[in-house]
Amino acid sequence: MSTKAKVKFRRSAAIAVAAGIAVIGAVPLLAESVWFLPILFVPLAVTVWAWRAGTDVDEDGFTVRALLASRRVPWAVVDGLIAQGDTVQARLANGHLVTLDAVRAADLPRVVEAGGKELEKAQ
Repeated sequence: MSTKAKVKFRRSAAIAVAAGIAVIGAVPLLAESVWFLPILFVPLAVTVWAWRAGTDVDEDGFTVRALLASRRVPWAVVDGLIAQGDTVQARLANGHLVTLDAVRAADLPRVVEAGGKELEKAQ
């Protein structure tokens, strides 16, 4: 296990708050009919996703978290990090790309530092 703490990248908490308010606003629909119950699932899923989704980076690798799953990627299989627009992707040795959720291009130095590496400038 690494001695350094994880650096966590998450989306704005305002998304979770707004979705939570939508859940509360949808509750009165249940007084009309139980058939409105599925309407609650959409803002509830958005709340959980906003709270959980993101990327955790440490010296051993990174973990990309989604609503129901997560994927751990060790640094040994990462060939490079690509910043396109405001998104960051990791290029793996097998050629696949993994999007680092909630990581912006401006966060790239923090990702590299948390991974225990040094940032190399492109020539």
